[in-house]
Amino acid sequence: MTDPRKPAFVRRPSDPDAWVRAPDRPSSGLRDSHTARLTIDVTPAMRGRLKIIAFRNGQTVADMLRALLDREFPNDESSPG
Repeated sequence: MTDPRKPAFVRRPSDPDAWVRAPDRPSSGLRDSHTARLTIDVTPAMRGRLKIIAFRNGQTVADMLRALLDREFPNDESSPG
């Protein structure tokens, strides 16, 4: 039996090239721990590279970028905010 809470992006596409070129689908909602959306502009080539790398690592682009931001901008308890 499959878990109904399992997000659709966990399924591997049969054609990775078509998946990379496919438009993004609207999210069904952010997890409770993520309360803000960050929008950046990237070239179609960069978007494709990000999707390929995330696919190869078995994760989503959003999760990959969250980890990058956490690594580069750690939560410093001594700073305000």
